[in-house]
Amino acid sequence: MLSFRMAAAFDIAGYSDALVVLGTAAVIVPLVRKAGISPVLGYLGAGALLGPLALGSFIKQFPPLYWFTVVNSEHVSGFAELGIVFLLFMIGLELSFQRLKAMRRLVVGLGGLQVLATSAAIAGIAALAGFPANAAIVLGTTVSLSSTAIVLELLSNQNRLSSTVGRASFAVLLAQDIAVVPILMFISIAGGETGGSVLISLARALLQAAAAIAAIILLGRLAMRPLFRLVGSARSSELFIAAVLLVIVSAGVIAHQAGLSMALGAFVAGILLAETEYGKAIEATVEPFKGLLLGIFFFTVGMTIDFREVLREPLLLLACVAGLILVKALVLTALGKLFRLSWPSAIEVGLLLGPGGEFAFVGLGLAASLHLIAAPFAGFILAAIAITMALTPLLAAAGKRITLLFKRAGTSDPVLTARPPGGAPHAIIVGYGRVGRVVSTLFKELNVPYVATDIDPATVTRARRDGDEVYFGDAADPEFLRVCGLDAATGVVITINARETIDAIVEQVRTLRPDVLIVSRAKDAVHASHLYQMGASDAVPETIESSLQLSEAALVGLGVPTGLAIAKIHGQRDLFRAALQKAAREAGRGESYALRRKHRPVA
Repeated sequence: MLSFRMAAAFDIAGYSDALVVLGTAAVIVPLVRKAGISPVLGYLGAGALLGPLALGSFIKQFPPLYWFTVVNSEHVSGFAELGIVFLLFMIGLELSFQRLKAMRRLVVGLGGLQVLATSAAIAGIAALAGFPANAAIVLGTTVSLSSTAIVLELLSNQNRLSSTVGRASFAVLLAQDIAVVPILMFISIAGGETGGSVLISLARALLQAAAAIAAIILLGRLAMRPLFRLVGSARSSELFIAAVLLVIVSAGVIAHQAGLSMALGAFVAGILLAETEYGKAIEATVEPFKGLLLGIFFFTVGMTIDFREVLREPLLLLACVAGLILVKALVLTALGKLFRLSWPSAIEVGLLLGPGGEFAFVGLGLAASLHLIAAPFAGFILAAIAITMALTPLLAAAGKRITLLFKRAGTSDPVLTARPPGGAPHAIIVGYGRVGRVVSTLFKELNVPYVATDIDPATVTRARRDGDEVYFGDAADPEFLRVCGLDAATGVVITINARETIDAIVEQVRTLRPDVLIVSRAKDAVHASHLYQMGASDAVPETIESSLQLSEAALVGLGVPTGLAIAKIHGQRDLFRAALQKAAREAGRGESYALRRKHRPVA
């Protein structure tokens, strides 16, 4: 009986802490949202106020605070980590290996250079301040990383993951997640925890990480589809949820055992499941869990803000906060321009990723335990990083406002501020390069009304001065599409050649107008099949179309009658189109099943 009472007394602390977090989600966050403030800020502020370092530290003086504050952050930290895992899993569900491959230049180039350049800059500043080399490198590498959870949640809520800023930010964050493995290995080696050669130890860690990713991919391809087919045949929503959780946690554990983050393992599992017919049903199942667990994560980040550190050295702390954001933002903006982002996009990416990230709490905590960095100083830096993370929503809003000012300044030319005509039915031509000009010429000769757009100011200015009615704007922006008269449009013709931008435009157009004709240029057959799956009415692969035109010219030149050659080429084009559409239907054949699961409970 006594042991039962002791167990109950021990457990009640965990339940009371859970009540505080759930109360925040049920009461405080709705009030914050109603006031027009980001829910992320609501969770961060509640965590900072109700955590053990703030009101929780006065429990002895005011015992009733026990029921309104978190006594021990460990009671909720495990669930908080799962929030990041679920977020990355959901991001993986929205991607594919083809889209990831298309982003490799940004991941390896922009993301990799950001980690190296920011680490070098901050480590150099720390070395000049008198820190030993190892401590300076630890500071530079851990602080160079940003918050995957906060940034991706903000972009996801704004439906901007497929925008230029969203793609660039995600590429950098993915590169940072991969960089965690060598950074942790360096900290362990520098702290004397691992013997032997540094290069050999790093090579071993990277090989182990690669093996873990390969294992997740192999097991996923072999087991995931049969598993969900079996669970789906049971027609039990409980078993379906259990299977989803099994896949997420298993992939996370495999990655964790190899020294990777659990979130990265879940991300790979999400990509694998996105290629199955169960992707949409899984997305609908996981979404409620992700939101609550992410809220707990933001709450725990808020709890790390120690107001005593703020009060002890307020000016130095503010200088560290401002310096960190400034250095990272400048590096990212410069690299963004190097990788051909526009000034507005580069600035916004810099401000979004300027704050520190959750990995700093792991890396600096390990460094402090190995005596690479003094514990009080680590606590001070972590307080600064937590404040920068809390400022992320405000910096994101500032970035959008600054980019808006840049765009207004850049489009002050009345040629670029001309508004497209609306009302009457017409086609929308996206892109006014060589292909767009040919399409518009044919439309004009055949009296097909159209509105032509392009995102390049120089192209628009040149076209309008030549007498062509072309309008400046981003066709991936739903507001610009509405201004172009999408509601009354008879069709949308996409003539640009940027794969990711094409995908974003098709997704936006199909969301706003499920019934409208979409004819799009495609990079190749794989991309064309992907566009059909996204909802394009017709997709024209560059590689196939050029081969058909080449064949037609060759046949006519070799003496085949022109009419017969054209008919043969048209027949071959129809065969290619049918094959691509069939591949798209097979890839998306689980769509109706997903919708049934989302809108109707399974008996």
